[in-house]
Amino acid sequence: MSGCGVLINPKSEIRNRFDRGEWLTEVGCYNLFVTEPHAKLAVFPGSFDPFHVGHVAIVERALRIFPQVIVGVLQNTGKDSVFGADERAEMIREHYRDTPAVEVRSFSGLLVNFMQEMDATIIIRGMRAVSDFEYEFQMALMNRRLWPPVETVFLTPKEEVLYLSSRLVREVVALGGDVTGLVPDAVRERLEIWFRETNSPPG
Repeated sequence: MSGCGVLINPKSEIRNRFDRGEWLTEVGCYNLFVTEPHAKLAVFPGSFDPFHVGHVAIVERALRIFPQVIVGVLQNTGKDSVFGADERAEMIREHYRDTPAVEVRSFSGLLVNFMQEMDATIIIRGMRAVSDFEYEFQMALMNRRLWPPVETVFLTPKEEVLYLSSRLVREVVALGGDVTGLVPDAVRERLEIWFRETNSPPG
């Protein structure tokens, strides 16, 4: 029995504990799913089209808090993607090939379903500016409504890349600009190939 009067069984799975109502906490108590060992894992979801140094900074900060981070690459059919989800995931894996604490997975559908599959309750989201807040706040509340054990942790990237977005990277590359230093090398190489293929004359 915990000090908050909630039964703790460290061997049980999050899904089973949720079904039994054990995510509930009393006034002044911490969320047990965050303060217990399950919080050793966090999920950083996004479309990452492409993955850039701002994302890298978020992963670095997340690893200071959580021993393992899963980068969840969303198969978003609602967007016109430069790269497919599997190719995006492959590029990110290449960047983290020497970092065993980072795992890369692609997923589709609801994020909370993916969280349950990964047995995770912590969502990592990057917050660049006040303009991001309303959307991120809505998503955090909706995810918690869909699955109460989940918590969202907001992190900020390095100040020098606060302006950076995947959309901006795509636009620069599409106009023939150099994005060296803005994306990992593995991503830059794929972007350069994409630019050559989309701008080569037919024949």
